[in-house]
This record gives sequence, C-alpha cells and structure tokens, in this order.
Amino acid sequence: MNEIANLALAKRQVAAIKAFYIHLAVFVTVIGLLLAIDATTGPDWWVQWPFLGWGVGILAHAFAVFGQSPGVIANWEARKVEAVKRRLDERASTSMKGPTE
Repeated sequence: MNEIANLALAKRQVAAIKAFYIHLAVFVTVIGLLLAIDATTGPDWWVQWPFLGWGVGILAHAFAVFGQSPGVIANWEARKVEAVKRRLDERASTSMKGPTE
C-alpha cells in the first residue's frame, strides 16, 4: 500500500473508533436515565430489556471496530471500494471529455 492509501485507511479506522465511543457514551447515558426512571416509577423492572437489546448492538459494534473482520466481509469491502472507485473514475473521465461534436 502506498502512503496515501495508508492515510485514508487510518482515517477510516479512527472515524470508526470515534463513532463507537460516541455510541457507547449515548448507551451509558440513556440506560442510566432509563434506570432512574424505572427505579422511581414502580415495583416492576423493565430496564433490563432495552439494556440487553441495545447491549447486543454495542457488543456487535465493538467487535466490528476492534475485532477481526471475517474474510468474507473484508473481501466484500475491498471489492466494493474498488467498484465505487472505478465508477467515480469513469464519471470523472466522462465529465472531462465534454460534449463531442
């Protein structure tokens, strides 16, 4: 990989990590508020259900950001990046040609 590609990859990884931490902060804040509401509204506990549901999403997000991607996903991502790049290159070359007479 060249330096520009490495820089782009590093920026994507940092953006993914930042997005995960934002997701985690929102999760902790909202679950904390729901816990306070649940504690003050009555004897029946319901806060565990949003905690469990959203918690699974947090774990999946953490695995996607910090874990190893399965080969199928990594290969699909590489093919998709190449296809989008090719389409953008074609669009750029078409717009540079201009109308033909």
